[in-house]
Amino acid sequence: MDVLFSLAIALFAGLMLSRLAKLVQLPAVTAYLVAGVVLGPCLLGSIGVKGLGFESFEYIEGLSIISDVALGFIAFSIGNEFRLSQLKAIGKQATVIGILQAVVTTILVDAALITLHFIIPDKLPLPVAIVLGAIASATAPAATLMVVRQYKAKGPVTDTLLPVVALDDAVGLVLFSVSFGVAKSLISGSIDLVSVVLEPIIEVIASIGLGALMGYLFTFFERFFHSRSKRLAMSVAFVFLTVALSNFPSIMGWELFGIQIAFSPLLTCMMLGTIFCNICDFSEELMDRLDRWTAPLFILFFVLSGAELDLNQMADILVIIIGLVYIVFRCIGKYYGASLSAKMTKAPPAVTKYLGITLFPQAGVALGMAFKAADKVTGLGDIGLIIANITLFSVLIYELVGPFLTKVALTKAGEVDPEGKTSARGKPHA
Repeated sequence: MDVLFSLAIALFAGLMLSRLAKLVQLPAVTAYLVAGVVLGPCLLGSIGVKGLGFESFEYIEGLSIISDVALGFIAFSIGNEFRLSQLKAIGKQATVIGILQAVVTTILVDAALITLHFIIPDKLPLPVAIVLGAIASATAPAATLMVVRQYKAKGPVTDTLLPVVALDDAVGLVLFSVSFGVAKSLISGSIDLVSVVLEPIIEVIASIGLGALMGYLFTFFERFFHSRSKRLAMSVAFVFLTVALSNFPSIMGWELFGIQIAFSPLLTCMMLGTIFCNICDFSEELMDRLDRWTAPLFILFFVLSGAELDLNQMADILVIIIGLVYIVFRCIGKYYGASLSAKMTKAPPAVTKYLGITLFPQAGVALGMAFKAADKVTGLGDIGLIIANITLFSVLIYELVGPFLTKVALTKAGEVDPEGKTSARGKPHA
C-alpha cells in the first residue's frame, strides 16, 4: 500500500506542478523532474513519513520496473519515426548528423577532461576522463520526445531531431563500450580487444536483430484482432516482452566463447517500433492510441528520474568543477557537431542553427552507462564512483534546463504553434 500511495502522490505532484510550469512557460517535463526532486530522499523523503516522498535511493531503485517499461515505450515511439517515406527524404542527412555530432562531442569532452586530468590527476584519473567523454555522446530521448509531443512541434528540425536522437544512442553505446574497454585496459595494464572492439559491435547487431524479430512477430499476431482495445493490449504486451527479453542476458550474465552477450533495451525497442510502423497498415492509428495510454506512465518515469538525482553531489566542490567542465564542453560539442554536420549535408538553415540545442538533455542512457562503470564487480572499481557522481551532477543540470532549451530552440525555428494546442475543454492553451 505504501508503494501505491507514493506513486499516487508522485503522479499528483507532477500534474499539479505542470500547471505552475505552464504559468512561467516551462515544459511539463521540467515540472515532473522538479516534483521528483522535491519528493526525493534529499527533501521530503528525508522526513520519514510513509508514502510522502521517497525515503531512500534504494526504495526508488525498487521501482525501476516503471522506468524500464517507460523507456521501452519511449524507444518504441521513436522507432515509429523511422518510416521509409521519411527516411528517403532525410535518412542520409540524419545518419551523418547523428554519427558526427556524437563523435565530435566525445572528442571535445575527452580533450577537455584529459587536460584537466594533468592539472588534478588525483581527483580525475585518466580512465575516468576517457569514459566521461563517451558518456557525453548520449542524449535523453525521453525528455526530447516529451517536449516535441507537448508542443506538437512540426518542421525540418523536429523531423531531423528524432532520428538523430535514436542514432545518437546507438553511436553512444559503441563509443562507451570502446572507451570502457580502454579504461579497463589502462587499469589492468593489458589490452582486451574483445571487450574494446567485438562486444559493442555484437551488442548493436544483436539488439537490432532481436528488435526486428519482435517487430515481425508483433505485426503477425496483431492481424488476428480487429478490436482497437485488443490491438492496444497486444502492443503493450509486445513492448513488455521486448523489454524483458533485452534485459535477460545482462541479468543472467550470459557469455559465449568468453564474449559477454547483451542487448540494448533502447535499440531493441526502437527496432520493434521501426519494423512495426513500416509493415503494419494501421500503425499510425495504433501509435496514437498508445501515446494516450502511456501518458501517466511517462509522468511517473520523469518524477522518479527527478527523485533519483542526488543533491548531496552539490556538496563536493571538485565534482562541481569537473561537472561544469563536462557540461560546457558537451554543449559545445553537441551544438557545433550538429551544426557542422548539418552544413555538410546541406540541411535547412533552421536545422543548422537550432538542432544542436535540442540535443542538450541527458538522463537515463547516460546514467545507465555511469552506473555500469561504477559497478563494484564488472566496473572500474573505486574510480567508477567518480564517474557516477559527475554524471549525476550533470544530469541534474541538464534535466532541469535541457527541456526548456529544447522548447526555445523549436520555437525559434518556427516549429511550435504560437497559438498553442486545444485542450480537452476546447480552449486553446500553450
